[in-house]
Amino acid sequence: MYFPVSGVEINPFIPPLVAFIVSSITASAGVSGAFLLLPFQVSFLHYTSPSVSPTNLIYNIVAIPGGLYRFIKEGRMAWPLTWVVVVGTLPGVFLGSWIRISYLPDPRAFKLFVGCVLLYLGIRLIVEFTGGSEKQKAQNKALDQKFKAQVARLQAETSQKIAAGLPADAVVKTKSFSLKKIEYEFWGETYSFPTVTIFVLALVVGLVGGIYGIGGGAIIAPFCVSILGLPVYTVAGAALAGTFLTSIAGVGFYQMLAATAVGATVNVAPDWLLGALFGIGGLAGTYCGAYTQKYLKEGIVKAIMAALVLFLALSYILQFFC
Repeated sequence: MYFPVSGVEINPFIPPLVAFIVSSITASAGVSGAFLLLPFQVSFLHYTSPSVSPTNLIYNIVAIPGGLYRFIKEGRMAWPLTWVVVVGTLPGVFLGSWIRISYLPDPRAFKLFVGCVLLYLGIRLIVEFTGGSEKQKAQNKALDQKFKAQVARLQAETSQKIAAGLPADAVVKTKSFSLKKIEYEFWGETYSFPTVTIFVLALVVGLVGGIYGIGGGAIIAPFCVSILGLPVYTVAGAALAGTFLTSIAGVGFYQMLAATAVGATVNVAPDWLLGALFGIGGLAGTYCGAYTQKYLKEGIVKAIMAALVLFLALSYILQFFC
């Protein structure tokens, strides 16, 4: 099948299949998987024009609601964290889209910078597998012990070998939300962090998302887990929500630019059909990933996140030198 906007010719079943495999793995860590699909489009489909960024964002728009539905339904959305991420992300994505078209048609230097940041976060995730401070380590260790106890209890009751995951009462409960601090409770443990820290991070993530079309979950999620010491069970939904709204804003901005003089000289219009095909596979994949997250120990989800972040970091760094 030929896609005239992007110039790509491919079997229409391949995009949704690839997207399903990628998103079903990444959604458990709060990452939509767009950062893996972008290299796939560039390297395998030879889709290299600036319009690949908004096309990749279309994937996020279609794919992410599946995972968000599961997180919201099961009460694992940290809403204060989500709203700050959203408010900080939106200004950044508009600036990022403008930079992508005007100054970074071949953003090798910026990729190196992003790669170094992600490399640091990935290494920190591995070294500090249970959080940054002693308090955070103790909280996350308590969660891990509760998870093991829950699995053991349910296995004893049902005589099944399959872990039954988080209990129904493991939901996020907001304790305080102000311009100074956000505080919430999850499964008996209380977590707090400065509001401005998340806002600044979201602003930077929106900038990156607008430039590369990766949404930003690959940066927000590991930062919240490794630096702030938040449990990944409560971070994933917020990261996906931020990525979702970033993608809507980014696609809209690129589409508007396509109708201007800029669009007459540079291919910036998203390929809606190709992006939607990726999104259909991603919709099913993120739903599955969000569902299976509660059956995984936090350490396993962190390991998945660390591997994905390191993969992205090394890819960006190597691309700068190759």
